[in-house]
Amino acid sequence: MPPPADGDLDALPVRHALALGLLHGPTELLPVSSSGHTTLVPWLLGWPYPELDPELRKALEVALHAGTAAALLIALRREVADAATGMDARRATLILGSFLPPAVVGLTLERPIERRLGTPRSIAAGLLTGSLVMAAADALGPQLRDREDAGPADSLWLGAAQASALIPGVSRNGMTLAAARMRGFRRADASALSRHVALPVIVGASVLKGTRLARRGLPAAVTGRIAIAAGASFASTLVAARLVPVERVGPLWPYAAYRCGLAALTVRRIRAAERL
Repeated sequence: MPPPADGDLDALPVRHALALGLLHGPTELLPVSSSGHTTLVPWLLGWPYPELDPELRKALEVALHAGTAAALLIALRREVADAATGMDARRATLILGSFLPPAVVGLTLERPIERRLGTPRSIAAGLLTGSLVMAAADALGPQLRDREDAGPADSLWLGAAQASALIPGVSRNGMTLAAARMRGFRRADASALSRHVALPVIVGASVLKGTRLARRGLPAAVTGRIAIAAGASFASTLVAARLVPVERVGPLWPYAAYRCGLAALTVRRIRAAERL
């Protein structure tokens, strides 16, 4: 990767890198789309981040997810250990079935999705669409299934949900919760399934993309700022995991309402810019 231009360094001040890292932890744990917030918050606040070279923005986003993944492995270490020691054919099928769809879609369509669906307008559409799906899924009933009932068909539904969340604004957490609710799982069980299928995807994507970045290399001047963002993401995820209940036992409509509000604010700003 070529050395960064002065504009690239100006587009990612240390304070902004730190703020984006602190923002990433809670938005990853909540069904509100961390990728959507990483793009929209700097844009709404008028930060120069959108002017950063696309490859460097990609590197920052990978670092943010890597920090979150490392923190989740620590915060959820007991769940991870229990899942590993209790692994059987059913759980292996659940993990594999939910992992393959996002892996295939990510490997084949990652670049086109980034080029065409990473704008504020498309993110607003993703936020709204995800909100409708979440609210509708949570309103269905009766939902009485236990997480131990999850089978191959459920794993594919969860995998499709994770694949759809590659679209910025949609939210992996939100879509897996919605998919589990649509399949009839109780709120707490849907929350557990969402966590169990999401963590392998987050870790796997972070390792794969991080390896690619390591091979290409990053400009030394930017590496430090990206490392600050990753460290802040790690710390904010650890704190958020303690403060934010990981069990989603309440309704999803408050998150859907928040997402709709953010989408409305984004659309309003777009229209205001178009009138200028």
